[in-house]
Amino acid sequence: MMFLRCLRYKKVVLLGFFLFTIVYLFVRALHVIVMQRDEDVIKVRNAYVQNHERDAYEKLIRDYEKRIIQGLGDYGSPAYLAGEEKELGNKALTKFALNTVLSDRMPLNRKLRDPRNPLCKQFTYSPTLQATVIIIFFNEILSVILRTVWSVILKSPKHLLKEIILVNDASTDENLDGLLQHYINTRLSGYNITLLRLKTRMGLIRARLQGARVAKGDALIFLDAHCEATEGWIEPLLSRIEEDRTAVLVPIIDVIEANNLAYSTNGESFQVGGFNWAGHFTWIDIQNDEDKNSLKPVKSPTMAGGLFAIDRKYFWEIGSYDEQMEGWGGENLEMSFRIWQCGGRLETVPCSRVGHIFRDFHPYSFEKDTHGINTARLAHVWMDDYKRLFFLHQPSLENNPIIGDLTHRKQLRNKLRCKSFKWYLQNVYPEKFIPDENAQAFGQVRNRFDMCLDDLQLGDDKVGPLGLYPCHPYLAISQFFTLSSKGELRSENFCAEVFDNSQIKLTECHGHKREQFWMYFTNGTVYNPFSGKCLSSQFVEDSKGLKVDQCKKNAHQKWKFTHENLTALVT
Repeated sequence: MMFLRCLRYKKVVLLGFFLFTIVYLFVRALHVIVMQRDEDVIKVRNAYVQNHERDAYEKLIRDYEKRIIQGLGDYGSPAYLAGEEKELGNKALTKFALNTVLSDRMPLNRKLRDPRNPLCKQFTYSPTLQATVIIIFFNEILSVILRTVWSVILKSPKHLLKEIILVNDASTDENLDGLLQHYINTRLSGYNITLLRLKTRMGLIRARLQGARVAKGDALIFLDAHCEATEGWIEPLLSRIEEDRTAVLVPIIDVIEANNLAYSTNGESFQVGGFNWAGHFTWIDIQNDEDKNSLKPVKSPTMAGGLFAIDRKYFWEIGSYDEQMEGWGGENLEMSFRIWQCGGRLETVPCSRVGHIFRDFHPYSFEKDTHGINTARLAHVWMDDYKRLFFLHQPSLENNPIIGDLTHRKQLRNKLRCKSFKWYLQNVYPEKFIPDENAQAFGQVRNRFDMCLDDLQLGDDKVGPLGLYPCHPYLAISQFFTLSSKGELRSENFCAEVFDNSQIKLTECHGHKREQFWMYFTNGTVYNPFSGKCLSSQFVEDSKGLKVDQCKKNAHQKWKFTHENLTALVT
């Protein structure tokens, strides 16, 4: 009996387990069906959203394309709008430092005249290298970016253009993500264009490195996002790199006016890059007379930094960018000094020309003074003892931990066995004015009333009075003057010149003596032979301009420099 009961019990258990399994499998199958249906619904919904977004993007682009005025701005001519659009364009100019309304009406593939010297057409270039063009942008106007891209495509032989890499540096303008990608997918699908979007804003330097890391071309060409390439721009750059892989090349940079998008040039003349001791890029005349009429690549001490071409492998060998630099600013001089001091060359290529929109101000900013901090880094690493002249402008940064660790960059310099900054000044930029070298006298120039010569914070490219101001207890750059070996009484950027036989103004140094020639006597008199008068502070108010007056034995005409070369003074 017990056996039969156990047998019946086992049958019941087995039957229950069997029924449970069937129910479980049924429920599981039903769940899978429901889940599959939900997934299908999600896929359909996502597809609907994607299609809806694509439709929305397509509508936006088509509406934009309908508003384009064909022929507007062709051949680089200035363009103008009328009525309400003119007013909107003027407002945009004050907000973005660019007439964005006009840019949106102008064709993305507008025609440009060939700005090159006609003799450039006689050169035959047959490079085999391919280029990756890298373009960084942050909240740039979409039409400006696309005009840059189209110009590169239309003006570059297809076999020389490996790819274009666009790096979106975490723009907050949503059009620069989905809408731009849709434009690339639908209007530029026949070209190798990659759009990278950075999750956080890195700044120009680090964003360029992100683009360079994924580049596949033999050469890298960096462009700003507001450029227009012109006929024959890429061939001479790649040909020169093929000749010398250590040559880093800059095209002639023409001006695209921000208000009317006119493409303007200086004709066949051009300048090369220099710098001032405040750490800013400047334009200087071509250094050697024989290069002034040449169409071959010309030596350039520095580059502006926005546009240049470099062999991709050499870019990494020479140290790419200083990754601890933030934002933008200073990276161009750092790279310029490093290239020259470490065995490379920096050249301007006259037969390559690219237009660039120059804005009156930057419509975006960084929280820090990235230019000052970055330049302090390069000064410590590359300028040796000459960094003293930069830190006259930025004394608070000289020993400031905010500039970060310099170990790796100094190790790079040692590894590459780079030359000194003195070598750079003597061999690359010998005409560079050095305020405290080869001078008759330099430093503060004070009279017997403890008043000093002062530039009164005169801005670059301005003309203003040679001022008088109470002497600072430290050597401030506004009171740093030099009596050069040529007899110029000058700061770095300005020379003291006699006007109207009376007033003294700080103006551009011309090197022809005359009104800018001064003599310093051992008795403290500063004499201007052209006017026959002496530098005087008599009857000059604080913060006002000095004058020349009839030479007298007068305390107002006695001056003292901080440092004097007594053998050079006139007795």
